[in-house]
Amino acid sequence: MSMAERKREFTGWHMLAIMVAFFSVVVSVNLTMAYFARSSWTGSVVENRYVASREFNGKVAEHQARTALGWTSELGISGGTLSYRLTDSVGNVVAAKRATASFRRPATATEDLEIAMTPRPDGSFAAPIDLRDGVWIAQIVAEAGLDQPYRYSRRIILREGRIQ
Repeated sequence: MSMAERKREFTGWHMLAIMVAFFSVVVSVNLTMAYFARSSWTGSVVENRYVASREFNGKVAEHQARTALGWTSELGISGGTLSYRLTDSVGNVVAAKRATASFRRPATATEDLEIAMTPRPDGSFAAPIDLRDGVWIAQIVAEAGLDQPYRYSRRIILREGRIQ
């Protein structure tokens, strides 16, 4: 057997090196993905699941009462300004005392934002806002003279500073 033939021979050491390299790549990719998954999402939807389950029926009743009012919410983001208008069932603006807006990402808590909005003369509310493009969950809480604050939640997609 010549030296050239011996160099081309596939041995058990070659197979071992290939297997070690393959599984090293698999394990390192899995560890990287696990790190990013763990660091990007808190994993909690509510602080206390027991308390949230006890409050569920009250939230359903609040939602039904809110739906029965027939009010309509209009949320807009344009030119770095957040605007919100609440109208009743016949289209008149509901005179709310104050409104706050909160924005959160569906999968992380690192960019949560809460904004106190200022009333405009026409009965709507506005506030300056600077959100990055992407998916957000927007919630507006308005003090509109009801027993409970009027709540409006909506998932929005921002592109170039506008709601899509």
